[in-house]
Amino acid sequence: MIRAAIATVIALIALPAQAIEIQEVTSPGGIQAWLVEDDSIPFVALDIQFKGGASMDASGKRGAVNLMTGLLEEGAGTRDATQFAQAVEDLGARLSFEAGDDSISVGFQALSETRDQAADLLAQALTQPRFDDQAVERVRAQVQAIIRSEANDPNSIAAKEMAQQAWGDHPYATSINGTRESVASIGRQDLVVAKNRTLARDRVIVGAAGDISAEELGPLLDRILGGLPEQATAPLPEPAELQLTGGVTVIDWDSPQTVVSFAGPGLPIDHPDYFAAFVANHILGGGGFSSRLMAEIREKRGLTYGVGTSLASGLYGQTWQGGMAGSNATTAEAVDLIRQEWSRMSEGVTEQELADARTYLTGEYPLRFDGNGRIASILSGMQLIGLPIDYINTRNEKVEAVTAEDVARVAGEMLDTDQLRFVLVGRPEGIEETPAEPAAE
Repeated sequence: MIRAAIATVIALIALPAQAIEIQEVTSPGGIQAWLVEDDSIPFVALDIQFKGGASMDASGKRGAVNLMTGLLEEGAGTRDATQFAQAVEDLGARLSFEAGDDSISVGFQALSETRDQAADLLAQALTQPRFDDQAVERVRAQVQAIIRSEANDPNSIAAKEMAQQAWGDHPYATSINGTRESVASIGRQDLVVAKNRTLARDRVIVGAAGDISAEELGPLLDRILGGLPEQATAPLPEPAELQLTGGVTVIDWDSPQTVVSFAGPGLPIDHPDYFAAFVANHILGGGGFSSRLMAEIREKRGLTYGVGTSLASGLYGQTWQGGMAGSNATTAEAVDLIRQEWSRMSEGVTEQELADARTYLTGEYPLRFDGNGRIASILSGMQLIGLPIDYINTRNEKVEAVTAEDVARVAGEMLDTDQLRFVLVGRPEGIEETPAEPAAE
């Protein structure tokens, strides 16, 4: 599926400059972190990211990193799954583990008085996972259930087809869950390999927030992460080359509605034109009911309940994407309207549209700031993406600096309908399918 994880991080980087002061911390063992100290409540949160994520699956073992990550809380050291969960609960702590395309996310939340004991449990989960047979089979069954569900979900079907066309043989082209066959083939040794390919100190990024000083954070980081290998056993993925070509793919699905997915080339967050594209996307389809696509397709014609677009800026590849669903009978009209609005962005935007977009994109950010756990995830996300530590002080200035000329120029360069691929899942009427062209050698 086309990747939007990083877009989520960007949406969360939303704090006013005066709200937080970020400290750079290096532990005695050399582990670096960003910290926002706040002693107003006796609580600390860490968000730990391991770069590479599910894109680090070994050849033929798609889904191993995801399965391994799901097993990190299913027993560690001398404790089985039940005993480990009980130990975490007894401390009033919370541990979470999630695999994504670009990173493995580890969440840690603990009361100040029990943070060291909770840290020891997290360290065990990361360095001494048990991978007990019973736990492996239980989590494997959960993943297989997700895979079966996705095979019968038109939105998932559309996303998977688009990903395959977009990313070729890169890991982005397939689901992090793997397939029924690949997940069934994963054994305990494959889980150990997946762990060693991902969980290492040279891959780690840390955001911390709450009731802890820089002097206290350093030893805590070593307590949690010091037992990990210094280096992972496999290199990070290479950048993905976008292989999308324009046209339409239709997947037959017995339904009165058609799911519409569309995507074209995107751009990385560190690109000089990113903020112009960010504002353009809000006006085109990212701004909810204020966007052009919603106005033309829902408000004026009632062809869908909702249509939207986003910049999916993964670490290894980017797209400008969108989606909607509508009646089979009117899908062709909706697709034509999307193409029209995609192209019309290059003609420019009005000063009112630009002003409204700036107001929204700068004004809604403080509302996102709602606790230490969120701040910690923002800090780690900034580092994962490669944003500078002063980003929150300059981010709104970059939005305000975007001009109507910038939007028109970037739209003219990026929003080419000849490169816009549609994947339709349903039985749309009046649609001519256009086979995807082979990637250029």
